[in-house]
Amino acid sequence: MRGIAGIAAVVLLLGAAVAHADPCKLTIESNDQMQFDARDLAVPPDCSQVELTLHNAGKLPIKVMGHDWVLAKDSDMAAIVNAGLVAGFEHGFVPANDRRVIAATHLVGGGESATVQFSTACSSPASSMVSFPPTTGA
Repeated sequence: MRGIAGIAAVVLLLGAAVAHADPCKLTIESNDQMQFDARDLAVPPDCSQVELTLHNAGKLPIKVMGHDWVLAKDSDMAAIVNAGLVAGFEHGFVPANDRRVIAATHLVGGGESATVQFSTACSSPASSMVSFPPTTGA
């Protein structure tokens, strides 16, 4: 009986930790199959700042299958992808100091993570993408 009570207490504590998770902090995971574990990301309207962590759950090295996460207005996406290809690996496939980029993580290889913080003050619909390999609608 004592063991069951101990397990119940652990389950309740774990549930409390999840219930109090910060809704303004997001995590997204990528893998070697060029997939994200979430199609959409959302935060409550009262979040003025967002913290997003990208975790590359893959095993391949950064130069083979590195991932990043980029947030920009829908209308800017294609131009940012093209400018990122010109910027190349040395700049993480994201154009340096490009005002169209709302937020971006750096490239991460298998097993690595990157975190970025950004404001929710963007007034237009925005999309995310991966600049390497270039994909949109992540």
